[in-house]
Order: sequence, then C-alpha cells, then structure tokens
Amino acid sequence: MNPADTSLAAVPTKTGLVLTGGGARAAYQVGVLKAVSAILAEQGWPADVNPYDIICGTSAGAINATALACHADQFSEGLEKVVKVWENFQVEQVYRADSLGVLRSGARWLSLLSFGWLLRKWRANPPNSLLDNTPLNTLLNRMLNFPRLDAALMDGKLHALAITASSYTAGHHITFYQSEAAIEPWIRTQRLSMRGQIGVEHLLASSAIPLMFPATPIYCNGRREYFGDGSMRQLAPISPAIHLGAEKVLVIGNGRLTEPDRPHTQTAQYPSLAQIAGHAMSSIFLDSLAVDIERMNRINLTLSYLTEEQRAKTPLRPVQMLIIAPSERIDEIASRHVGSLPAPIRLVLGGIGATEARGAALASYLLFESSFTRELIALGQRDVATRREEVIAFFGACPASAAIKKTASDTSVEAAA
Repeated sequence: MNPADTSLAAVPTKTGLVLTGGGARAAYQVGVLKAVSAILAEQGWPADVNPYDIICGTSAGAINATALACHADQFSEGLEKVVKVWENFQVEQVYRADSLGVLRSGARWLSLLSFGWLLRKWRANPPNSLLDNTPLNTLLNRMLNFPRLDAALMDGKLHALAITASSYTAGHHITFYQSEAAIEPWIRTQRLSMRGQIGVEHLLASSAIPLMFPATPIYCNGRREYFGDGSMRQLAPISPAIHLGAEKVLVIGNGRLTEPDRPHTQTAQYPSLAQIAGHAMSSIFLDSLAVDIERMNRINLTLSYLTEEQRAKTPLRPVQMLIIAPSERIDEIASRHVGSLPAPIRLVLGGIGATEARGAALASYLLFESSFTRELIALGQRDVATRREEVIAFFGACPASAAIKKTASDTSVEAAA
C-alpha cells in the first residue's frame, strides 16, 4: 500500500460504555467514571475528548449515559456536572417525599393491596405505584440538552447512544438507540431494538423501578405501549454495545460481581417483605450482568481456539472487556444511611421492614441522599485506583483524534507567529 494513501488506514477501534441499572446505586458508576477520567488525563487525554464511542444505559444508568452523551463534545465538563448532581442528591429530586405526596401514592397503594376489596372508589383511578416520580421529570428536563446530543452525533463526537426499557404491554425488551451512522436494528428472542430520537420519556421508562415508580407510555410502531425499568428481562446487558459496533467495552456494575459474601448467621429469621423485595430487585438489576459476562468470556475463549479462516466464517467476534464492580456490599453501606431518608419515606419503608439492616437492599435502590451517594462515589474511585494498570491497558495511548487536534493547534499557532 502507498504510505501516502490514507483512505485505506485502519478504522479506529470503537469503545463502548455500559452503565447498568440499580436506582441510587448508580452513584457508584459516577465515582468509577471520575477516577477513570483522572487516569486518562494523567496519560495525556485532552479533557474535551470523549473516550466512549458508544454509550449504553439501563435504568438509572440510562440517565447517566444520556447526560454524558449530551456532553460528548466536552466530556470532562459533562462528567463534572453529573458528579455534582449525584454528590448533592436529595430524594425530593427523584420522587415526592412530603407527607401529602406519600399519602397520595404510597399509603394509597399499600392500602389498596391490603383492603382493595373495601376501597371500591379507587377502582376507577387506582394508585399506579408506591412512589410518585414526578420530580424526576423536572430534573431530567433541566439537566439534559438533547440538541447538544444531536450535534455530537452529527459531528462524530459520539457514534451511538442506547437506552433500554421493558414493555409491560407487549412483554418484550426494547433497546432504543440514536445514531447518525446507518445501523440496522436487531431482533433476538424477547428483545429487539428501535432506532429513533432519544427523549425524556425513554429515560423515565427505563428508570421506572417496578412497583416503586409508575410505567411510562411510549409510542412504538404507531401504538402506545407502557414501559418499565429496562433491567427487567434484560438477558444480555452488554449486547446493545456490541450490536452498535463496540469492539471493547467498559462495563460498570452496581453489585454482586466482586463484593464479599454476606456472613451466615447461626439462626435465620423469616425474611421480611422488604428482604424478599430486595432479593427480587437484586435479581432484576444484578444477575443478568453476571450471566452475560460469563457468556462473553466463553465466546472469547472459544474464538481464541479458532484459526483466522475459521473466525471469518462465524458472525461472532472477540470483545475486550473491562468490568468494574463494587468491592463492598452496597446494601450494608445503605443500612448506615437509611436514617437520612425523609420521615414520610422512612414510615412507608419501615412498614415493610426496609429500614432494618436485613431489608437495606431494597432501601439502597431508593436512597437518593447525598450521604449515601457520596460514599458510593468514593467507593467507585477507590475500586478504580486498585485497577489503575488495567484501565491504562484497556484504553491504550492517547487517541489519534486528540493527536490530530493537538497538531492542528500547534500548526495554527506557528502560522499566526
């Protein structure tokens, strides 16, 4: 090949970022991302360069993903804004925590479950969820700049953004994605994808924790469907990033992968309602990621045994992964901060045992309080510090685009001189 011919130059490897669900636990993701960015800055990455070509998010991870995608042209600035939100969180920014709001949603909902046969007047307008997340709508509209997202995609600062939600109406799992590149939608068993414009409604749907927050309507193929948290029925959390073209993926989990096992007590107590609900939530939010990581590792191992010719005959391809997950039990951290919740919320959660240590797993998904989120951010930073060399190896050298920008800047300075 002629060295002067740059048209045949190798296409840069696309890096994906996968942010999983977990409600308030997603503060951990912010700590990880902040520490990773600090390491990249030390390695010479300019602050305005977005390290992630493809950003995928589910549930609270969808909100983080979209906030970062909206600042793909000034990534460091966007990350700092997201960190600031999480460091100063109050539950009132996500759901109503005043007495009136709790009475209208939580108290009515629990009463309907217990005495629904007596409360016929609510049949026409039953409460939809335990909590009212109307404040989250306000927060998202204030913090997200979707025209800026459109510009970042058009300018090549970002290859694709994907948000996942689960349809209560149709029973399937949908990944909504936005990209300037012509990426064909994919269909798999009980999960499919739709290309289009990402909006606040997709984030409200993706983050609608089952039973806790109300379902969100979205129009799909000309009909209205009601969606809930994208972590439900999410069989392959890493899959959207790969379908969108990622060849290496940073995956940030929110529990169970590396955290220590809970010590066994000699006398087990019958589980409280909150303990059962917390166990169910953990199954929804955490288990599918562990299974998908095992699947990806098996595929990578199998492909490593094949010859180049054999690999060419299969649609499978190896994907480099860096998995970062909490090294401490988040439910135990949550148990230390339950008291920071507003009194009306403590009253409702206390009624089902969520304010007890054994029910703290459920509370951890709803603990949008700065004392809790700041501790998770700090944990994320510590966990990355122990993986520093792996982070450097994963991202490699300063990207070519940054080097080109630097060269162009130097040239313009010389010309001006």
